[in-house]
Amino acid sequence: MSETASESRSNATEYTVSEISGALKRTVEDAFGNVRVRGEISGYRGPHSSGHAYFALKDDRARIDAVVWKTTMARLKFRPEEGMEVIASGRLTTYPGKSNYQIVIDNLEPAGAGALMALLEERKRRLQAEGLFDAGRKRRLPFMPRVIGVVTSPTGSVIRDIIHRIKDRFPLHVLVWPVRVQGETTAREVTAAVNGFNALTWDGPIRQPDLLIVARGGGSLEDLWGFNDEGLARAVAASGIPVISAVGHETDTTLIDFVADMRAPTPTGAAEIAVPVRADLEATLASLGARLNACASRHLDRKRQAVRAAARALPSPDQLLALPRRRFDDATSRLGRGLTVNIERKRATLERQRLTPATLSRRLNEARTLTGRDIARARAAFFAIVRERRARFQRTSTRLSPAPIVRRQKLQADTLTGLSRRQDQALARRLDRLRAALTQAERLLSTLSHKAVLARGFALVKDADGTVIKRAAELAPGAALQLEFADGSADAIATSGGARPKLAAKSPAKAKEPGNQGSLF
Repeated sequence: MSETASESRSNATEYTVSEISGALKRTVEDAFGNVRVRGEISGYRGPHSSGHAYFALKDDRARIDAVVWKTTMARLKFRPEEGMEVIASGRLTTYPGKSNYQIVIDNLEPAGAGALMALLEERKRRLQAEGLFDAGRKRRLPFMPRVIGVVTSPTGSVIRDIIHRIKDRFPLHVLVWPVRVQGETTAREVTAAVNGFNALTWDGPIRQPDLLIVARGGGSLEDLWGFNDEGLARAVAASGIPVISAVGHETDTTLIDFVADMRAPTPTGAAEIAVPVRADLEATLASLGARLNACASRHLDRKRQAVRAAARALPSPDQLLALPRRRFDDATSRLGRGLTVNIERKRATLERQRLTPATLSRRLNEARTLTGRDIARARAAFFAIVRERRARFQRTSTRLSPAPIVRRQKLQADTLTGLSRRQDQALARRLDRLRAALTQAERLLSTLSHKAVLARGFALVKDADGTVIKRAAELAPGAALQLEFADGSADAIATSGGARPKLAAKSPAKAKEPGNQGSLF
């Protein structure tokens, strides 16, 4: 039996891979030279850079690759779209490089919306009717979040792009909830991630994020179908944390884009929306601080000038101390005499009275009582002065608070803006009036100027000194003349005087010829 099997193997015809591929290609093309296929377009991303279009046709159980050549694309009456159900006419062929078959499409006809698109539209209508797409229920994103939660794949380029963009703009803490972003479990895992972030507490070991980003890169309708899940859309809508949807590219649209609080065109765009630029905030704070310091300095200067102006209205220290100084001088002059008289009286009293321990003790007690009373009065006066000074300091600090300064600065800025605008308007009107006056003066000058007369063919006659000659009687024979025309001047010599003088132009060559009178020109 083994010998029979060996002989059958040796008698079988051997084919190369290319021969098998060519035979299959001929068989498929001969059997399916012209077919019509009905299916839903999947994976369509527009024409390739070469002008050809590559996508797939599918139904609920199978799919077939399709290609439309550049020349055929130019003849199509409509543009193919993702999820559109079409009827394709063409021929089947094989692609030996990948051992698969495909249909080369010669014509496309629309056959209605695809099953997936119809299901998606039905979900959108139902959720929209419930009010989940309303703009009024969407929350504002926090301006400066402390913690951001990201729901995406931990191994893709999306999370690296988001973290890199956040680190460049405003570094903060990022929590990543790893999920599958493609496949049957995508919707369930992303829903659990959104609910899990909302279940965290503010004071727990893992702090609840201030903002959530649900992100995924681009893909076909089937690749992104997990984000069209109705349960996921309801979880995003019910989230107590604001959510940014960043699924696919700008042209991709999923169901959670409509219920999220904000939609980003790309995952990188979501990171830019989530956080501000730290350098811009620091520059703004520095500018506001500098403006506040400058405003406070100007306010103190104005108050200091007001105090100085008020001080000039008060009397001088010499005027205030003139009368007390006079009284002090009078008391000083009387003090010497009074001290001498008092000493004499005390000496007489002391000589009349003998000092005893009882008397000394009584006087010490009286002095101690007076001293204690003076100390108590001094302490009360000191505390009263401290309270009065403290109240005055609080009133002054209240007047110097930033709020009145900011209001006064805004009022002064508005006034300055109005004055600047009025100045520009007045200057523009003044320039218009001066320009109109100059134009009118130019027109009047051109009207009254003798050059207009010269342009009509007349000439102005002047003597050698430049005086205008108005009459022929003012000419003398041989007098040098200047003739001014519209385009220049010429020299001439009067050959005779009287009412009708004859003029001859100065021409050195002709003046020397005897008997030649010369020519005016």
